[in-house]
Amino acid sequence: MSNNLQAADAWIDLPAGARDREVLRPTQVIARESRWRQIDRAPDGATEDVTISRWEDSRSSSSHETTTPDDRYFIGIALKTARAKLTRDRQIIFDGTMPAGTLYVTAPSKSLGVQFQSPCAFLHVHISADRLPAHVVATDGLNDLVLLRDPLAAELAKALIEQSDAADRRFTQCIGQTLAMHLTRMELPRVRVNALPKWRLRRVEQYVADHFHRCISLSELANVAGLSRMHFAAQFRIATGYRPREYLLNYRTEQAKMLLATTERPLAEIALAVGFSTQAHFSTVFKRISGESPARWRLASRDERLEVEAPPRRRPSPEVGWIASAAA
Repeated sequence: MSNNLQAADAWIDLPAGARDREVLRPTQVIARESRWRQIDRAPDGATEDVTISRWEDSRSSSSHETTTPDDRYFIGIALKTARAKLTRDRQIIFDGTMPAGTLYVTAPSKSLGVQFQSPCAFLHVHISADRLPAHVVATDGLNDLVLLRDPLAAELAKALIEQSDAADRRFTQCIGQTLAMHLTRMELPRVRVNALPKWRLRRVEQYVADHFHRCISLSELANVAGLSRMHFAAQFRIATGYRPREYLLNYRTEQAKMLLATTERPLAEIALAVGFSTQAHFSTVFKRISGESPARWRLASRDERLEVEAPPRRRPSPEVGWIASAAA
């Protein structure tokens, strides 16, 4: 799952009354959900083969439950990293970190519950079962599929978000159909791997926090977890959404951001402080994860901080203006 897709407004958000909303509905190609995974149907009950909606919740924890319509497949794509637990009938389907770009699928007529332990943002694609080949629908092979950082799904979601208000129905239909074709051609996982137990995960996370500034090998982390390298790598990825190496690089990048935002230390010094051997390697990794070079990120961070700290300019009241002119 790619580390951070920028979540921009992807719906038309104009102040309107009830009548105005009825008029705006046809142009609202990416609907804003008022309830998790649920969008309002048109007054005549008609639905398109592909509909797209968006869910955002800034709360640190929330719980939801819903059932997929009997004629639809549901696809969720994480727009930013979130911690989530997916369950059905008290059975845990997924419990861990969903980095941006994570894709998960639910088949028709299936209930699903979720517990978010962080703010979240998702793009939701609702696809008619008629859009999928008969053999896929018959075997139910896409039910409860959770993929970690599906690159194509992440790029399709990014294309929709970047289009924002400029997206039209033909464009969204094309994206949805491309995603449906992609799902039918994926090589589905044959063996289910259990997530790394939380107590082992906490030990590894703490070890990384204490030693991120130096070289840490896969064998070293596996020993901390008390597992073989192969079993540790597979279970760690299920629990966090990252390969161990990716997790370490992302952790170092977050530490670098803190130093860039709060200190004037040179980039080369920050690179060494967070565990990179050279400034060039640090810059390459930082840009790949954050989308900007360290220098540009630092500059943007300063600009944002100045905007927040700057006091709002107040207009003098009419009385004050009158008094000032009279005094003159």
